[in-house]
Amino acid sequence: MKVRHEAPWLIADLDGPRRVLSWAINRPGFVTAERIVFREVRNKDLPEGRDPVVWLAQTLEAAGLADAPALLTSRNVASFELHCTALEGVTVHCLATVGLSNAERVGYRQRFDPASFGTINIAVDCSAGLTEAAQIEALTIATQARTAAVIDAGMQLPEGPATGTGTDCIAVATPPGEIGFAGLHTAIGEAVGRAVYDAVFAGARNWIATRPDLLPEPD
Repeated sequence: MKVRHEAPWLIADLDGPRRVLSWAINRPGFVTAERIVFREVRNKDLPEGRDPVVWLAQTLEAAGLADAPALLTSRNVASFELHCTALEGVTVHCLATVGLSNAERVGYRQRFDPASFGTINIAVDCSAGLTEAAQIEALTIATQARTAAVIDAGMQLPEGPATGTGTDCIAVATPPGEIGFAGLHTAIGEAVGRAVYDAVFAGARNWIATRPDLLPEPD
């Protein structure tokens, strides 16, 4: 993975065409792509009444990035974390931007101003050739690692430690292949988990240290 910051874009160039799995609003599910992009968004980009799906499609087309799954955030994308884990022949890169201004604890809902949505965006590039089922499993490992990192970063909500935000998005890219398992007992699962955890934990600690104005008020 090679990363380019070209404000307001953060572009992750993958090592050739990859099968990407995500819930990105422009290209969700399994798609083929050579890059994943993060788009920094401000209030003027998405005023009340503007359809974000239509706006994003037009913005990507104008930038020549329509082929890329795109993840949106109000977090300054220059704050990105890029971490790599290599283990038993598997290499995993994780690119993350971490904002916690709309942090949530799973099973509860806070009430936040949409203008402050910082969110956690994660792009994972795994060198191992996976089946679709194994890629789904890898996505669950990335999600688990995100949650563990946010908990360990120590942001407290009234209900307990935050576990993520209300607008997180994760994209996992792999070559298609025959490897059928990517769980916690595998080198793939360990590498995905470590790369994602390290990137999100570093990003969360940085956000907590630099944005005390957006931390929830203590009870």
